[in-house]
Amino acid sequence: MSTQRKTIVLTGASRGLGLALARELVRLGHHVEACSRSGQASEPVDYRIAALDVSNPGQLNRWAAGIIEAGRTPDILICNAAVINAPAPLWQVPQSELSEVIGINLLGTGYTIQAFAPAMIKRGSGIIVTLSSGWGRSTDPEMAPYCASRWAVEGMTLSLAQELPNGMAAVTLSPGVVNTKMLHKCWPEHADAYETPEPWAKRAAPYILAITSAHNGSQLTVPAP
Repeated sequence: MSTQRKTIVLTGASRGLGLALARELVRLGHHVEACSRSGQASEPVDYRIAALDVSNPGQLNRWAAGIIEAGRTPDILICNAAVINAPAPLWQVPQSELSEVIGINLLGTGYTIQAFAPAMIKRGSGIIVTLSSGWGRSTDPEMAPYCASRWAVEGMTLSLAQELPNGMAAVTLSPGVVNTKMLHKCWPEHADAYETPEPWAKRAAPYILAITSAHNGSQLTVPAP
């Protein structure tokens, strides 16, 4: 555990990996500012969840401004909010679903970084973590929208890493395979064979807290159990 209490901003914290990670970070003594589209979590939590859509830059900018004005510029920014498409050939994916996946996973990540990075750069320190996937570094059939969004996040983050000043870092983080609702949506016959978010977060939280400016530009993966 880090001995210094950090302010951590985390998107998509109402369920799954985001919920488990936020709860573990709070348990370790850190201050978490979180958001989700509903503004609610699937179970009781001891951190604040703002209701907003990360693909809406106006909502996101107002939320970020409030956090920054309160003196809580993030030490760590975790861009986790994401959705996944139902498996289908690209030409059969509804246009609304394609738009949602790209809008939340890619544009939402970009908007989140734009909302918080200037204050972090002004302070001269901070870690930006964008959640990726094995499908951000490989592909499979019927997952084209999700793969496209994650590959794009990888490229955007690595480019960002080249732009940041010394003392900061931007990294991509693949969580590995975790038994979540998203996994059940795309791989239902195998999802139950994998660990749930809670034990995953026990490893992921310390791993994220240990990221430093020396990791800038890295493509990281949470260690397997």
